[in-house]
Formats: sequence, structure tokens, C-alpha cells
Amino acid sequence: MKFVFLTIQRFFTLRSISTMSENLSKNLCTCQSSEPRHDKLIVYQILVRLFGNRNLTNIVHGTIEQNGVGKMNDINDACLNELKRFGYTHIWYCGLLEHATLTDYTAYGIRKDSPYIVKGLAGSPYAVKDYYDIDPDVAVDIPNRISEFEQLVKRTHAHGLQVLMDFIPNHVAREYGSDIRPDEDFGINDDQTKAFSPTNDFYYIKNEEFQMPNVEHIPLSIDISKITKYTERPARATGNDVFHSKPLITDWFETAKLNYGTDYAVGKNFFDPRPPLWDKLFRILCYWIDKGVDGFRCDMAEMVPSDFWHWLITSIRKAYPERRIVFIAEIYRPDLYQRYIEHGLFDYLYDKVGLYDGLRWLLEEGSILGNCNDITRIHNELKHIDRHMLRFLENHDEIRIAAKPFAGNPWKAIPAAVCTAAMHSGPFMIYFGQEIGVDSVGQKGFQGDDGRTTIFDYWGIPEFQAWYNNGACDGNQLTVAQKSLRLFYESLIKLVHNHKAIYCVSSKLIDLQFANHSLYDTKKIYSFIRYHEHDEQLLFILNFDYKNSYDIELAIPNEIWPSIGLDTTKVYTIQEIFIDGKLKLELRSNENLRLKLPGNQVYVFQIQQ
Repeated sequence: MKFVFLTIQRFFTLRSISTMSENLSKNLCTCQSSEPRHDKLIVYQILVRLFGNRNLTNIVHGTIEQNGVGKMNDINDACLNELKRFGYTHIWYCGLLEHATLTDYTAYGIRKDSPYIVKGLAGSPYAVKDYYDIDPDVAVDIPNRISEFEQLVKRTHAHGLQVLMDFIPNHVAREYGSDIRPDEDFGINDDQTKAFSPTNDFYYIKNEEFQMPNVEHIPLSIDISKITKYTERPARATGNDVFHSKPLITDWFETAKLNYGTDYAVGKNFFDPRPPLWDKLFRILCYWIDKGVDGFRCDMAEMVPSDFWHWLITSIRKAYPERRIVFIAEIYRPDLYQRYIEHGLFDYLYDKVGLYDGLRWLLEEGSILGNCNDITRIHNELKHIDRHMLRFLENHDEIRIAAKPFAGNPWKAIPAAVCTAAMHSGPFMIYFGQEIGVDSVGQKGFQGDDGRTTIFDYWGIPEFQAWYNNGACDGNQLTVAQKSLRLFYESLIKLVHNHKAIYCVSSKLIDLQFANHSLYDTKKIYSFIRYHEHDEQLLFILNFDYKNSYDIELAIPNEIWPSIGLDTTKVYTIQEIFIDGKLKLELRSNENLRLKLPGNQVYVFQIQQ
């Protein structure tokens, strides 16, 4: 197991980790209850297939029998109780829908998938082959897998947590076919002689056969000489907008793109009358909402027309007026943000190409792109919609913080994590294992050695199983350093829950970089104030240089004092309330604050009235 904090922690010694842990523990004891009193979402993403998998054999391209798989039942009461205590409000259960796989479930009446169009032995959770079913991998009693899902939802709700699941409307597995609702299958009424028709569910490449990428993605354990080659004629467009018959290995070749009524060849929409696909997707969402699902993370939402989202979300809200169904859009085009909020009606959007990218540049070892002034720029660009932006440092698509291609050290992310959680009132998300510094090293199967936790292969995560501890979910097998990192994230969530200057939608941010370019290195240090009306003010000072300490001065210009509820004639005591918990300073108008800022340090000062 490569993950050893004490060897990668050049700048966090056992003593400093222990001191930080002691301070955080004391501060937690003085905090109010973490029971949310607000609408800020704290999301925990779980890839169910990996979460509870106690088999750590980890054979490259290993089968389900060799490497094991996690189950929905692994997410037990002890687990949910701890996640609730930790401060999460929503659990995103990732990879629940039945998707293409190379595991044989024909004994249960589930059609076998062609190895030519499956990525990895386990398969991609985003190549769904039955929108109305649960993946058999994650069920203990496979014939009763829907019942196991319903029990998971009930358990989650019983612990005061909300359930999010994936909705993947842009594409489906090439061999999609529902066992539960075959009458709702896609393409069964398509006119395949037409490349485009608003009444077709798919796009077709006329008179051409689908040509698969090379067979290098097929595991060597599978004898392709004994397998019937997958055929598709006419070929359908591939999920990532490949409108020809020969996608590359790097394309989403295992999926077919769905047709919402946009003719890409002429750049024209045909939304009136409403394409039949729209109603199929509405019925799918209703199916899962009726089973208790509280919201959806919508995969590649930007590749589906905003007119569809407007109709769909409006229809869902009319159908379920008594419930708040949350819609989160995966989106990477800032030029579309406003449209997908205002017209598409999404509650929240991914902030990946903004804050995530800016923070990653600051954390990457040797990066010349990192600059705290980019945080200022990103805030200014998104401040009109910041409450709609979901912030994160990890998810299933991204490289683990601890991995060498990212920070190479999970502790380096402390200032960045504070930014993602506390800068705005929008949601904050943690990917399972981030809180204990999970790394990802080596080849797994289809997933290469790229720093990501695999979504394609059967695999076990040793660091996470140290927390899971055979279902006790008490972390008793974690190292001291892992426990300390987890305590940091817990304390960060409690900080969010307990301060209206952070969680309240009406709270505001004042970026202080503009006043401090001559006082400290604004490329490495970032400061801002969060305040709620005139009753709470928090000052954040973050040092992204994890190697070096600085003696700094910090200015809070007189002209902003009245706007945040401060009287320039008074002297205020400011108390550090987060990691240090001891430092007190006096704040006077016309005088700069002076303090020592250790490497990788975060100070959160509460201005005491």
C-alpha cells in the first residue's frame, strides 16, 4: 500500500499533524450542532461498486470473483449515521443504474453484453443499458435488487440524508434494452432510413456500418476468437457527438447519442411538436422519484438542449409540487452557464473549468500557472451566479488530490478545500476517500495509471477500507495522519453549517486582494471576507505556499467597513475559530493587521462585535 502519510508529508510532521488535530478537536467541541439550518448542500459522492468492497486482491483486469465488488447493503446504518454526524446533507449514489458489463448475468435473465463495446470488465456506469433497473453488481440478492435499492433509500432518509442519483440523458449503451420496461426502449419506432428525424430516438449514419476501435481495450482473459463480432447497421452517432461511423478508442464508442430534436447537420431545432424522446425521459425520472430519489446529477447536461431541460424540470416540479427535487448539471462551458440556470432551470452547475481548475493549478507540483489572483478573476466572473455553482476538488472523473499528477499530497489541499466550501453559498462536494487522502497508483484494467480511482474495473481501495473497517465505519484502522485529515474535513463542514456568513444565500463576499498587492504576495496568499448583513463577519487568510511562512500585513480598507457592519471609530477583537483556535488580534481602521502566516495555513477570524 503506497499511501503512507509520514513519508509524503515533508512539510507536515507528526507533531504538526497532532497539534492541528488537537486544535480542531477543541474547536469542534465548542461548535454548535451540525444539524443544517439552511439550504446549502454538502454532498458526499459514493461510487457504490467500490465503497464497501473489502476484497483488496486488486488483480489488473480482475473479474468480480477475483477482485470483489461493493454492494448497496454495505451502506449500512453505521455508515449513514457517521455520514450524517460528519455533516453531509445529500448522498450521491453513483453507478446504480444497470449498465453494460462483461460479467455474465444471463442466469438472472439479463442479456450478455458484447466485449467489443464495453470498457473494462465492470463496465462504465455511464453506459446505461436499462434506465428502469439497478445494476446487478451492487445487489446481494440479484432478483430483488430493486427492493435493495428501495431499502437503501429508506435507510438514507431515516438518517436525515437526501438521495441523489445519476441521470444520463445524452447517451445510452449501444445494446440498451430494458428488461423491466421493454415498451419504453429507445429506437424501437425509429425510421432508420433517415439520418435525422425529430421522431427518432437516435441519429443514424445512413448506409454505413459501425466500425469499432481496435480490440486493445478487451481484456486478455477474453478469447475474442470465440466471440461474435458486434454489428450495427446503420451506425448510430456516438455519445460524444461523433457523427460518423468510426469513433476512436478515446471516444465514448460504447454509447449511442440520443436525439432531442436538434438537427446538427443544419443547426436547427425541431421541438414543436415535442419529440417523443422527451416524454420517455420524463417517465424515467418519475419512476425514480416515486421510489424516493430527491435529486439528480445530470451527466453532460450541456450536450442536451436547454429547451428540453426547461420543459422537463418544469414538468417535474408540477408533478411533485410538495417536494424539492434537486437538479445538478455537469457542464463545462461557461458561456452556457447563464442559459442553463435561467432557461434550463437547473439548481446547480459544476464549477470545474472555473474554481476547480484555478485551484488545481495552485496545487500541482511545479505548475507555473497557479496564481491566487485567478481566484479573484473567477469570483468576479461568476459572482452573479455563485450560489448556483457546485464546488469540488475531487469526483469520479477527476484525479485524486493525493495522486502525483495532481498535488501528490492530500494536505496541500487544505487552503483549496476552504475555498471550495466557504467562498460561496452554493453546494460543496466531497468524493468518497478524499477526506482520508485516497491515492490511485498503477494500472487497474481499462483505467490506466492516471491518478483516478477506476470507474471501469473491479477494484478495492485499501485506505478507504481502513475507515470502513468491515462495516463498523469507525475509522479504527486509519493512521494518525489519516484521522487528522478526516478531522480537518469534518471541521470544515461544521464551520460551514455554523456560520450564516457562509451558508446563508444572502451572505456576501468581499475579495481583499485589491487592497493588498503591495503588502503580501497575492500570487500565493488569498484573503477575503464573508459577511451576513451586519450580524456576522468572517475574515479568511489562506497561504497556498505549503513550503514557506510569511510575516504579512493585511489591509481592510476603511471604505468597506460600513458595508459589512463595522464602525470605523471602534476597535474590534478578531478571534481565530478554525484550525489555530487561539490567535487573537485587534482590528482598527487605518491600521493593517500584522501576523505570521505559516506555510499551507488557513486562518478564519471571527470579528467580535
